[in-house]
Formats: sequence, C-alpha cells, structure tokens
Amino acid sequence: MLNTLVSGDALSRHPEWRVFDCRHDLLKHELGAQQYRASHIPGAAFAHLDRDLSAPKTGKNGRHPLPVPQTFIDWLGTQGLNPTDQVVCYDGGPGAMAARLWWMLRWVGHDAVAVLDGGFAKWMKEGRAVSTEVPEFAPTDYPGKVGTELAVDVAYVKSQLGRVTLIDARSPARWRGETEPIDSVAGRIPGSRNRFSSDNLTPEGVFKPGDQLRAEFEAVLGKRPANGSVNSCGSGVAACHNLLAMEIAGLKGGRLYAGSWSEWIADPARPRESG
Repeated sequence: MLNTLVSGDALSRHPEWRVFDCRHDLLKHELGAQQYRASHIPGAAFAHLDRDLSAPKTGKNGRHPLPVPQTFIDWLGTQGLNPTDQVVCYDGGPGAMAARLWWMLRWVGHDAVAVLDGGFAKWMKEGRAVSTEVPEFAPTDYPGKVGTELAVDVAYVKSQLGRVTLIDARSPARWRGETEPIDSVAGRIPGSRNRFSSDNLTPEGVFKPGDQLRAEFEAVLGKRPANGSVNSCGSGVAACHNLLAMEIAGLKGGRLYAGSWSEWIADPARPRESG
C-alpha cells in the first residue's frame, strides 16, 4: 500500500490503480477541467476542487469548506471507488490540489492513497502516455468512515489560540499581511507559525527527502509535538500539502483547519495579527 508519494514509473506499471486528476486554478476555476479534457493520464477521472472536494460556500465557511462527510463518500461511490483500490492523485505539479484529495480520502478511511510526485508536469517531462478519453466506472456503495480526529473547526481554533501549534502554509508575505491576492483581508490568525507549502519542494518540483522535511518542520514546531499541530492556509488546500510533507517526514498526527483564513475573517470579531 502506498500512502504518501508515488513515482511516474511506478504508476505507469499499474494501470489497475485508480487515478484522479485534481488540476485547478484558484483564480480560473474551470481551467483544470479544460486541461483535463485536453489531456490527462490514461484512466484518470477528474476531481473538481469546488464541486467535488468542497461544500457550497455560505459566505461564512471559507472558500473551500469541507463537504458533509457522507456527501463526499457518496461522490466516491459515483466514481466507482472500492475500499481495496490503490488511489493516485495528481495536479499540475506542485501537489497542493492533489494533497487535498489525498487528505480527504484518509479522512474517510481510505489509506491506500498517494500523490504523484511532480504531478502532470513531471509526467509530461518524462514523455509518458496521455489520453483524452474520459473513463467510465460502475458506481459502488463506498463504505466510508470519517476520521473526526483529523480535522478541527473554527470554534476549536479560537478556543485553543496560544495553546495549539497553528502552522500557516501561505507565502511569507501573505502570512505577514503584506499582500493578499485572494481574500478580502490581509493578515494571519494570531500565534500562527509560517511554513510556506512551496518550501516542501526541491527546485525540480518534487518533494524534498523525508529527513530534510523533518528537520525543517521540527524547526517550525519547536519543542511541541507534531500531533499537537493544526494546519491552515487560505482555504484548506495548501495546508494539506504541509500535512502530506509531515507524513513523508514521519511527523504524524497533524490536523487540518479547512476553513482557514478565509473562514476566520468572515467574523470581524475574531482576532487578527500581522507583521
């Protein structure tokens, strides 16, 4: 069972594995679907971040709120997923979108899931096969089981400010509140520590080795344990990239605050910090 990363070479040898294309652009919401229709890894189904991996937005629950668990479990059934399937997720390359599906599958008890290291960009660079054919799978009655300990909500984060290690995956400039290209307010949740998700990758666009990731995350955690950490970002996507990196590093037990900054700022009474 693979549960962190998989190489293009390994994926190409296993056509029976279930593959999901998670490409998405936060500013051009249909670009990923267009890219999928133009070319994708053979056998890959498409997972749309807004429609398949998120709940409807209310204006109070952030940009990519987690769906009701059963809604996501039902969607997995429409995709013909079986509990014994090895799943591989990929996106354009960096891995944040793929990591969101990776995390969500683990959230509902599907541990045999890995992210394609380097994503579609590396797959293409390696000269591997692509397709325009959209596969069809017979629906299943997927039996998911929600791991409630993997996620926390806004009430938990607010009640634990200063007591929990909150790791923010956004860029340093966004974390400091110097710029905010997506959300309406700049800044951060008070007390959060910055670990830019892009720093999980080498210049070649693949994940750094586990021992290097471990040293870098331990510097962020300080003396606090990994299983006491909560990961956030702008909307619960890049945070999953950090959770994947922590898993590669052997630092298990971190949790996701999916609402993240975009939910936090929906209530002006919640404290904010910058600088």
